[in-house]
Order: sequence, then structure tokens, then C-alpha cells
Amino acid sequence: MIKAESKRLGFLSCGISKAGFLEEEVPRLENWLNKNMQGQMFYMENHFDKRLNPTLLVEGAKSVISLLLNYYPSEFQNQESYKISKYAYGQDYHFVIKEKLKELLHFIQTEIGEVSGRAFVDSAPVLDKAWAAKSGLGWMGKNTNLITQKVGSFYFISELIVDVELEYDAPTTDHCGSCTACIDECPTEAIVAPYVVDGSKCISYFTIELKENIPTEMKGKLDDWMFGCDVCQDVCPWNRFSKPHNEPLFQANPELLSFTKKDWEEITEDVFKKVFKDSAVKRTKLEGLRRNVEFLK
Repeated sequence: MIKAESKRLGFLSCGISKAGFLEEEVPRLENWLNKNMQGQMFYMENHFDKRLNPTLLVEGAKSVISLLLNYYPSEFQNQESYKISKYAYGQDYHFVIKEKLKELLHFIQTEIGEVSGRAFVDSAPVLDKAWAAKSGLGWMGKNTNLITQKVGSFYFISELIVDVELEYDAPTTDHCGSCTACIDECPTEAIVAPYVVDGSKCISYFTIELKENIPTEMKGKLDDWMFGCDVCQDVCPWNRFSKPHNEPLFQANPELLSFTKKDWEEITEDVFKKVFKDSAVKRTKLEGLRRNVEFLK
């Protein structure tokens, strides 16, 4: 019933797992933090216990409902342009998905009765990919993205954590095999080992998270990415199966798609506000985008 409603709301797929302590994630997260792979993303060091245990986020939590929402576009940026990650082409996903999750929770409460829960879209210490993998929606690839055989990896992951027991799904198997395309092609060698990404070396980190100047040793290595990076997904063989999304709010602003490098280099506050009115790109602000473009020139 919940899965059918999630489909109606436009989600790609829905998987459900029993809420509890993610024991197998402890060494992975500890190791990652101990090696300072979070860089200046200091928020990753907070709420260690909550990251591993959803019952600390939602009182009496029994189930984690994981949902995937496709964002793969049907049209792409001008090839002679600085590049923006495909997830940021349309409206900010946080708001789009949050509305759908609220509707789904309301549906569950209407159909089942007294159910408490919280919606999570990248906005709290939840290990999205671990939960999605646990509930059979895909496997964690060597680039640490969640990958599915049917549609690859261009989708957002979100959760509803609820205090009701449901039927639980089983994890799927890993289908990366001997492929190392993502490791070989990463422009900054951020995938330091299979299934391990050094966040402090990732282009997405440099262009979005890092607030100070981009290290000079990265000059010439950012492959024209000015907001985020899709390289490890673009080269993944499973993304041959990506299909364009059908979410109107994720449609790209035509102006964004037609921009040339010159347009980006001369962008004004007014144009930035117009093109990115409801976009995730606002996170860097115009100054951040200008810093990135300047670094790429």
C-alpha cells in the first residue's frame, strides 16, 4: 500500500527496513572521520550516535522507509560551458521531496491510524545510502553512490522514519564486479580505494562545501565543473540505463542550458537570482560561483 502510494507521488522506488543500530557502518564512519576525509565539513563529526541509530532521531522508531526520486534530465547544458551537476538543474530537491514525504506520511496516518514519523531529505544525520541499500533499493558502488541495475544512480534518496512495524525488504547484491571506471576517471583521484571517497578531495567539496579558496594544486584538475561533479556517475556503466525524470519541478531553466563560459564569467546578481531562484545552486551564493569560475578560467 505504501509502495503503491509512493509510486503515485512520483518516487522511482520504495524499500523498507527495520529501524535499528547500523553496526556494520561504525568502522567505516570512524575510519573516514579519523582520516579527516570530511575536510571542512565539520557537521559530519557531529551526532555520531544519531547517524547510526534512527531510534535516537524518532522516538519509538520501528521502520525506515527509503525512497528514490529520479533527477536524470532529458536536456543537458551547452557542451562549451562550465558544468553544473545534473541534480541542480531544476528546483531545490529538498523542498520538492519534503512535500512528497509529507503527503506520504499523511497517507500512512490516514490508512493505518496513529503513526508518528519524520521526513528526512539530506537535512539530518541519517546515513541515506546505507538505509537504501539495507532495504534493497540498490548497492553501494565503488564511488560510494547507491547504484541500481535498472536505472543507475541519478536519483535522490530520502526517508520517512516511522514508529510502526511494517514488512521489511532484504538487501540486494553488489554488481560493480571488476569495473574501476569511477576510480580511474575521477579528475582529482578522490576515490582513494574501492568504496572509499576522500570527501576533502572531491570536486563537489571544492565547489560547494569549501568556503575558503580552492587549493592551487587543484588548478587544471576540476574538469570545468563549477558546481558539483558527475564524473563518477557519468562513467558508470549502469548509468546507460538512466531514463529522464518526469518531475516538472526538476526541469532546467532554458537559460541555464544555453549559457556559454562567457555568460558565466559575466553573470550579474540579477541574472543569478532569476536563473537560480529556487535552485540548490543558491547554496554557494553568487560569490561562491564567481570564485569557482575564476578558478577554472
